[in-house]
This record gives sequence, structure tokens and C-alpha cells, in this order.
Amino acid sequence: MIAQQDIEVWPENWPAWSLFCELSGQWRTGMNGPTALDYTALFLRMDRLGLAGDEWEHRFADVRTIEAAALEQMGKDHNQ
Repeated sequence: MIAQQDIEVWPENWPAWSLFCELSGQWRTGMNGPTALDYTALFLRMDRLGLAGDEWEHRFADVRTIEAAALEQMGKDHNQ
């Protein structure tokens, strides 16, 4: 079981964090575990939220940053 801990999310990061959390079950996986978020699900949700133009691009970039950090941490957890 993974221990949960409280984290602080700055207000300007909340929209990307919330979107990432909505997609928490949408990981593509391989033999060594998660490899990436399923971008099809991500793009559909972003479109449904009415994101467009620069806002869409910024939110995608922010979610990818969170995704990269999550993958790094999951890799560390997997190797322990």
C-alpha cells in the first residue's frame, strides 16, 4: 500500500493538478509498469472542458510536467 501525504498545490497549478487527478486511472502500461498517460482520454477531457488555443496548449504542457514527475517517482518506487 502506498502511503498518502498532504501536498500543497499553488493556485495557478490547481487546474492542471485537478485534470491530472481526473485521469489517474488512464495510464498506458508496459512490462515495467506505467509509461505515459493515455493522451486520447486527456485530449477528450480537455476538449470537453472547453479548452482551446493557448489555454489548451498550456494545460497540456502542465499536465505533461506532472506526468513526468509521477513517472519518475513510480520508477523509483518500482525499483525499491
